Amino acid sequence: MRFDNSRESSNVEDRRGGGGGGLPIGGRGIGLGTIVLALVAMYFGVDPSIVLNQAVQAPAPSSASRPAGPPANDAETVFIRHVLAETEDTWSQIFRANGKAYVEPTLVLFSGATRTACGVGQAAMGPFYCPADRKVYIDLAFYQELKTRFKAPGDFAQAYVIAHEVGHHVQNLLGISGKVQAARERAGEREANALSVRLELQADCLAGVWAKNADAARGILEAGDVDEALRAATAIGDDSLQKQAQGYAVPDSFTHGSAEQRVRWFRRGMESGQLNACNTFQARAL
Repeated sequence: MRFDNSRESSNVEDRRGGGGGGLPIGGRGIGLGTIVLALVAMYFGVDPSIVLNQAVQAPAPSSASRPAGPPANDAETVFIRHVLAETEDTWSQIFRANGKAYVEPTLVLFSGATRTACGVGQAAMGPFYCPADRKVYIDLAFYQELKTRFKAPGDFAQAYVIAHEVGHHVQNLLGISGKVQAARERAGEREANALSVRLELQADCLAGVWAKNADAARGILEAGDVDEALRAATAIGDDSLQKQAQGYAVPDSFTHGSAEQRVRWFRRGMESGQLNACNTFQARAL
C-alpha cells in the first residue's frame, strides 16, 4: 500500500502497555477456561461475547480510570493510523454524496482484554466492532496470527480487516445493524445465523467499496494488494475456520460466510465502488 497522499487519523486510542483499560487474565478476570469456551463458541457460530459477558464480572483494573496514552509511533501503529484515516476520508465523501454526515469511529488498540460498551472484549475474539460505543477493537497480535496461522500476510490483508470492521460502523450509522439485531432476536438459531452471514458479507462488500474509492482518490493500492485481501477473506471464512478446528464444516452454523462468499462480496464492492452493490439482504444467492 502507498500512503504518499494520506494523513494519519487522530481517532486511535491506545490501551496497550500499562493497562490502559485492559483486564487481567485469570484470578477474578477472564479465566483460561472462559477463553477456551469463547474460542469454541466462535468456531461453532456462537457469538463469543455472549460467553465472555456471562462468565466475567471483573473488577475495574487500577489503570482503567487513567486516560489511554497516545498511540506509539512504531511502524505497525503508524500504518493503522493511515488506514483508519483512509476510511474516514473515503466514507465521509461517500456519505456526503448521499446527503448524509459520516461520524468517525474510534479504533482501540489493546492487549489481551479490555472493557467495551458491549461487554468484555478479548483477543481470542479477533478484531471486532462495538455498535454501542462506535469503536473498533484490535489486539495487534491478531495480525501475527493472520500471517502465520492463516497464511495471509501483507499490509493490505491487515487493511482489509480494519475496513471490514469499519464496514460494521457504516452499517450501524445507516441503521442496518439495529434492524438485523432485532430480527435475529425474533428468529430461531438457524435464521439468526443466516442474518449474521448477510450482515458480515455486506461488511466485506463495504470494505471493497472503500478500497475502490480510496484508490481512485489517492492511489493507495500496489500490485498484489487485492490478492492479499482475498487470501485473508478466504482464510477467515467460516468453512476454513471450522475445518481447521474440527476437520469439517457445518454450514447452518456459519455466522460470517464461507471463504467463497467472503471473496465474492469483497470483489463485488471492489469492482463497483457503490453502496447499492452491497445489499446482501436482497440477494437471492450469496
